Amino acid sequence: MSHAEVDDLVQRARAGQSRALGRLISLVEDASPRLRDVAAELTPHTGHARVIGLTGPPGVGKSTSTSALVTALRAQGRTVGVLAVDPSSPFSGGALLGDRVRMQDHALDPGVFIRSMATRGHLGGLAWATPQALRVLDAAGFDVILVETVGVGQSEVDVISLADTTLVLLAPGMGDGIQAAKAGILEVADVFVVNKADREGTDQTVRELKHMISLGRREKEGPSWRPPIVRTVASRAEGMTELVAAVDEHHDWMREHGELSARRRRRAASEVEAIAVEELRGRLGDVRGGSALVDLADRVLAGRTDPYTAADELVAGLRPRR
Repeated sequence: MSHAEVDDLVQRARAGQSRALGRLISLVEDASPRLRDVAAELTPHTGHARVIGLTGPPGVGKSTSTSALVTALRAQGRTVGVLAVDPSSPFSGGALLGDRVRMQDHALDPGVFIRSMATRGHLGGLAWATPQALRVLDAAGFDVILVETVGVGQSEVDVISLADTTLVLLAPGMGDGIQAAKAGILEVADVFVVNKADREGTDQTVRELKHMISLGRREKEGPSWRPPIVRTVASRAEGMTELVAAVDEHHDWMREHGELSARRRRRAASEVEAIAVEELRGRLGDVRGGSALVDLADRVLAGRTDPYTAADELVAGLRPRR
């Protein structure tokens, strides 16, 4: 692909052409050598979209909630991009759940773009690919980008850290839901969503969350955001207006206290670090099995040098990839 073709692809994506958007995200997933050109073209047009992450244990209705949230945002005239990410798909070429059947209600809406992503075996995984996919949608002019993950493992937490606002979904009657929150999700939650709130046990779930939130606040000093708890029944689109209001309130709070720029700065730093680490991995792959590495290994085995010194020599001798 030539530079002119990259420029044409970017221009068509910025004009809202879904096929061009999909092609750019495929370049990200495939770690195309043209990504540097793509990023250079896109970056001046980024920084406007609000990124909202959705996570929670399986079975709480994340896909249904995402679809209902898209509907609520579209009713307000906001354009929406959706990335449904699956860090747990080591075998398939795409995300295990495809483009989420429940999202098909929005398939013909030109103001909505939906894409599923998986690691595709890439060394950097989604920590490397997701922020670049976000850049594509941001530069394309979407007002809001929703990032939905399939679970609450460490890889999901890493992905969700890319969001400006993180929604943690739970459901009543799921004891493992609260346990998952205690295991680390509490720290990343900006808004708690108790979905399926028409079920028995909703009040108990809300009480447990309030208790956890109060404990968390005691450990913090200075101004801190108190995560609200929003009850929803996503299958009937109930509570979505309140959820959007809670997200907007959190966005306003972050801007007022400087947290929005701080989060985005950390996000950019993490992306730069991930790209740098991936580059180093590639360079190490180029020398793995080469004479320099074999010689260093022999010197370590013979006791003539230690592994840390050998590693320093190896890194110092790495050449940029052409």
